Amino acid sequence: MSQGEPARVSVRIMEKEYVVACPYEERSALLDAAEFLNGRMRDVRDSGKVVGHDRIAVITALNLAHEFLKGRDRETKLDSGVGQRVRALRERVEGALEKGQQLEL
Repeated sequence: MSQGEPARVSVRIMEKEYVVACPYEERSALLDAAEFLNGRMRDVRDSGKVVGHDRIAVITALNLAHEFLKGRDRETKLDSGVGQRVRALRERVEGALEKGQQLEL
């Protein structure tokens, strides 16, 4: 199989087999993602609060989307905080250079 052709990878999620096409070099990542998803879906199923494969899949997807958005929001806040610190440091450096003083960081 050449690297330009997609690989066909078989994954097992909640006792069901799925064949998925993906770029050849991403097979391992796909298997890791399927294993992760299978674990999360089993956790939802084992909680006993959700019945049925479709509902388990939707609740798991909602949980993962929520976690993703929280992480993205936290990353945005961190980036903003770093940007503010860099601006403040730049202003201190520029101010010190204008005065010809040595700056202590």
